[in-house]
Amino acid sequence: MTIHNAGVGLVILLIRKNQVKPVLAQRVFTAVVLLGVFGLITVFSTPFIFALVLAFLVLLGGVEWTHFIGLKTLYSRIGYLLSLVVLMVGLIYLLGINPSATELESRWVISVLLLGSFFWLLAILLIRGYPGNKKDWADEPHIALMGVFVLIPTWVGIVQLKYLDNSGMLFLALLGLVSVSDIGAYFTGKAWGKSKLAPLVSPNKSWAGFWGGMVCCVALCVIMVVGVNRFDASISVAQSLLIIVGSGVVFLSSVIGDLFESMMKRNRQLKDSGTLLPGHGGILDRIDSMTAAAPISVLLLVFILAELWNR
Repeated sequence: MTIHNAGVGLVILLIRKNQVKPVLAQRVFTAVVLLGVFGLITVFSTPFIFALVLAFLVLLGGVEWTHFIGLKTLYSRIGYLLSLVVLMVGLIYLLGINPSATELESRWVISVLLLGSFFWLLAILLIRGYPGNKKDWADEPHIALMGVFVLIPTWVGIVQLKYLDNSGMLFLALLGLVSVSDIGAYFTGKAWGKSKLAPLVSPNKSWAGFWGGMVCCVALCVIMVVGVNRFDASISVAQSLLIIVGSGVVFLSSVIGDLFESMMKRNRQLKDSGTLLPGHGGILDRIDSMTAAAPISVLLLVFILAELWNR
């Protein structure tokens, strides 16, 4: 679920009831602050600073992942976070992230994104088999390893977007697609959601919401492509269609990420991943869709751009 839902929900509530519930007002305030601060960081920071800020946010997500693992002691949680730090420092070196770099080492980017994408394919099987398959994966070592495959490729994927486009527009476009998908799914699900998508994992999600989210995501991508084509005539019809089809991949991956985090919370009987964001829960509650969408869609984008540059 994304931070944009609260704003749209507030508008609907004001229209219908002409009042604002305290919890919803808190959600909206937090959402506006998050969007403003992170939007400014995305647009105005250098890729190096952006990578470091995002690394810090990912580590906050790592703190919440220790709840999914079931780590109880402070030392065990610190140990897990240190393992993430070591991995990220190593990747900073391998990817070539430094203040003077203008691009990342593509072979390492692709390697990490491929590993992340492969994990999300496996995640589909875990989601489909839940809760009957818990005995095969619901232990500390497996869930700890899952956290690495969820958090690290997300960081690499988003950082790659910033290095590909220093303006930050590529990442904001991905964020827009994921957010609109979630908003479309929420309202169509509320209106027509009778047939459940994954009742044992997330009872509130429906097939109506699934198709509504898909339509909204593709529609926004069409609008984006039309807008780009007005300023860049070099994008052909075939390439535009490839990008639009890619938006479907963004949507599907965002659904997988959302369902997977719901499964992790249900496995530990948690309502939220954390309490860091007032009215929203934790960091992972806000980036669940992005954790799958980032590595999969950025990997697809890298190949699309390679195809464009070779023409």
